[in-house]
Amino acid sequence: MSADASGSSCGNVVTVSGSAASSSSHVGQEKAGRSLAGSKYVKLNVGGTLHYTTVQTLSKEDSLLRSICDGSTEVTIDSEGWVVLDRCGRHFSLVLNFLRDGTVPLPESTRELEEVLKEAQYYRLQGLVQHCLSTLQRDVCRGCHIPMITSAKEEQRMIATCRKPVVKLQNNRGNNKYSYTSNSDDNLLKNIELFDKLGLRFNGRVLFIKDVLGDEICCWSFYGEGRKIAEVCCTSIVYATEKKQTKVEFPEARIFEETLNILIYENGRGLGAMALLESGGIPSPGVGQSEEEGAGVGGGDRRVRRIHVRRHIMHDERGHGQQTVYKD
Repeated sequence: MSADASGSSCGNVVTVSGSAASSSSHVGQEKAGRSLAGSKYVKLNVGGTLHYTTVQTLSKEDSLLRSICDGSTEVTIDSEGWVVLDRCGRHFSLVLNFLRDGTVPLPESTRELEEVLKEAQYYRLQGLVQHCLSTLQRDVCRGCHIPMITSAKEEQRMIATCRKPVVKLQNNRGNNKYSYTSNSDDNLLKNIELFDKLGLRFNGRVLFIKDVLGDEICCWSFYGEGRKIAEVCCTSIVYATEKKQTKVEFPEARIFEETLNILIYENGRGLGAMALLESGGIPSPGVGQSEEEGAGVGGGDRRVRRIHVRRHIMHDERGHGQQTVYKD
């Protein structure tokens, strides 16, 4: 490829003007090996994202960008004077801000943080690489720690002293006098998996605790400002034709709703909306029952929403199908 390109200084910006070349050449592009140090400003086209900065900024650290400025690394410059870098430009503004200030706020998302790390490694910015690695390591160490309750006294102390909302899952599969229905084990695992997912999603905002010594097989409790706000019980007794069985439900939507409701008690914001939460708690028909215990808002005790599946279920099996009769 032959291209007769001449560099001209216009406002101290490096520009390249393309001239006639052979039909097989790419007009207006060349491999530029000369130094940009004599220019003050540089125009960068990073994966289609345009940036305008100075040679001084790009030369602050011993990196690929400095080698581009001093001419030790060849780059492509188009006919309008843009230095073309074949990289994704999504995080290049962050790279420039790091060069300008020596530090930069990093994304909270682990995936985006890893993307920034890849860009920092490509541009050989060791300071930004170390910043990303230390942040990733800190996030791993911080993690999501879920306390395991071993006594009622420990539970009361933990809930009373915690300044964050609390979600507790009581999970004791061995506390059962009857056999389980066919779907109960799967639903029990789904409750545990949902607990882990919520713990990761709301880590730092809500305290998640697990109780494996309680009386309930599977029961969710939600606390705000040291008191129980709501409870979702996921077990019921099924009266089959010959024997009783224990059934574990997975009311995912209701559990998620109560978790979102409990966030209103975050950072002491629950006082203004307490009456709103206490007036709710009625699930959709057929999902379960809702009970409220205690006096009203004006009384000495506040109500607790208790949501559970119907406790007494009878299956009447017939030849043409199965009917379900609820005994209230």
